[in-house]
Amino acid sequence: MISVAISLSVVLLLAIVLVMMVRQGNIKVWPAIVAATFGFTLASTGMADDIQELLNSLAETIGDIQF
Repeated sequence: MISVAISLSVVLLLAIVLVMMVRQGNIKVWPAIVAATFGFTLASTGMADDIQELLNSLAETIGDIQF
């Protein structure tokens, strides 16, 4: 359940960053579409599990930081 919430949060965060970059002119629309398509394609490869484990590990590490 927690990984679903983290995945959804990461997706929303990256979507917001991407929209902001397109609107500010830091990245054009077509390269953003290519990057998003690459992400979808990468998710269907054998590397997807390793990438997900890395992101989960990173999220756990950030969550363990004491302020």
